[in-house]
Parts: sequence; C-alpha cells; structure tokens
Amino acid sequence: MAEFFIGVDGGGTGCRAVIADADGNVLGQGSGGPANIVTDPQRALINVQTAIGSAVAQAGLDEAIYARSHAFLGLAGANVAGSGMAIAQAMPFAHTRVESDGLIALQGALGDQDGVVVILGTGTAYIIRRQGKIRFVGGWGFPLSDLGSGARLGQSLLEECLLVHDGIHSGSSLTSAILQEFDNNPDNLVEFGRKAAPGDYGKYAPRIFEYASRGDTTALMLLERSAAHVGKTLDMLIAQGAERISLLGGMARLYAEYLPPSQKALLVEPAADGLSGAVQLAMKTVSMPRKAEAADYV
Repeated sequence: MAEFFIGVDGGGTGCRAVIADADGNVLGQGSGGPANIVTDPQRALINVQTAIGSAVAQAGLDEAIYARSHAFLGLAGANVAGSGMAIAQAMPFAHTRVESDGLIALQGALGDQDGVVVILGTGTAYIIRRQGKIRFVGGWGFPLSDLGSGARLGQSLLEECLLVHDGIHSGSSLTSAILQEFDNNPDNLVEFGRKAAPGDYGKYAPRIFEYASRGDTTALMLLERSAAHVGKTLDMLIAQGAERISLLGGMARLYAEYLPPSQKALLVEPAADGLSGAVQLAMKTVSMPRKAEAADYV
C-alpha cells in the first residue's frame, strides 16, 4: 500500500505542515499556531496536530493513512534535551522524528552540502554542517538566548518605551506610536510583558524595521545593536571556515542589509525552505527502527 511522508516546520509564531507521496510530490498543506515545545508544549502539540490534520484533509485523505505515514517534525525548542520525546510519542504515525526546526532549515536550504544556515525569525539559531557533522550555535530559547531574534527585538522596543516614559531616554516617532497603543500607561506595558510569549514580542519586530527605513533614531539604535549580535556570531563561524551562509526566517531579508560586505559576500540563496527540508528528512528516515524518536542534544 502507498506510503506517505509528513513534514512540519514549527516556530514560535506558527507552524506549517505538508503531506507528500513516495515521489516527494506535495499532496496537501496546512497551518497552525505557535509550536515552540519548550515555551508551551501542550499548545505546540495541539497546533502541530491541527496543521497536519489540515494538510491531510486538503489532500483528500483521512486518518486511516497515518499508520502508513512517516513524519519529520522540525520544532522550535527541540534542541533542548528531551523536549521532543512527548511530542513524538503522541503522534500516531508509523515513524515520527522530532528535531530542531534548525535542522530542517539546514536541509531545505543546503541539501546535503556543507555550510551555515541562520534562522532569523521569532527566535534565532545557527546550524553548521561541515564534513558531514552538524552542530548548533545559539537557539537556546527566549529570554536567555535568541539574540537578534524578533522576540528579543520586540522586547527591547517595549523596554525602551518604558525608559522613554520615565524620562531616562529620549523618545522618537516609534516609541510614541507604541506608547499610544498602550494608552500611554506603563501599567499596560507591564501587564503585557507579564503574559507575553516570544511570538507576542516578535509581532513588534517588523515595526522596528519599518521605522528604521524612515530614519527613526530608536529603531536604528535597536537594529544596530541587534544586528551586531548576528554579525559577531557570523564572524566566529567564518573564522572557523564557513564559506556558504543562507539566511532563513521572517526577518532574513530585512537583516541582510545590516550585515557588513564581508559577510554579504558569502550569502547564498536557500534552495528551499524548512518545510521542504522536513519532507526530505522524512523520506530519509523511513528505516528508523522505533516508532517515536526525538532529538537529544548536549
């Protein structure tokens, strides 16, 4: 009977899923909400299941094919040891593997070639393949890691708004606009921060790029500081021999113009996205001996 291959790309803002046939032809696609399995594992599981169910339904199939399906789930937070096992065990497929969304990004962008993939989205991560060996840099999650991410960038904007409100820093058009959205009441900002997930902060990142393009002083300051984190990490990887760099994620193209010429010269267009990488890896792992597997990083 026909086998099917399911790929999922799950980040801190949302997740996408596809189902493909044995030739790699995409039959259906679906989407769901945030899928960071460290920030909110239960919500991530529900959103992943929703995205997969939508993809299967769009393909005109039903859950009967799950027993003949092989799934590869690339999820934010799976680089934290043990975090993906519960997700993998909850899936009804013949084989399920849970790995970091960085790994599927690497596969999609570079295939089996050596190089570096930089994920610049709600979170950040650097995935390096060299002579067949893969390692991760950063990507430990919000709020202690993910420097340069949309979440950290949005958080820094709201921090700046409080400093402006208190008269410690000078304001700008950007901080004025954000403060107005919170009714110029710092209590509203504090309440937002008390409940906010990384994706909630990340929604403010595009505004920073937008205002920076207008010359807004606060936006430029925040971006220069954030881009410096990305640039410093790339400098280290280049010094270690990286010769090909692909930028992926919702902020990839926005960040590219803030990188120095020496780094821009090494940028290559990704061959495909992380979702394509997930399908490729699902097809590569059909011989896994266990029904549910998850990454275990050290």
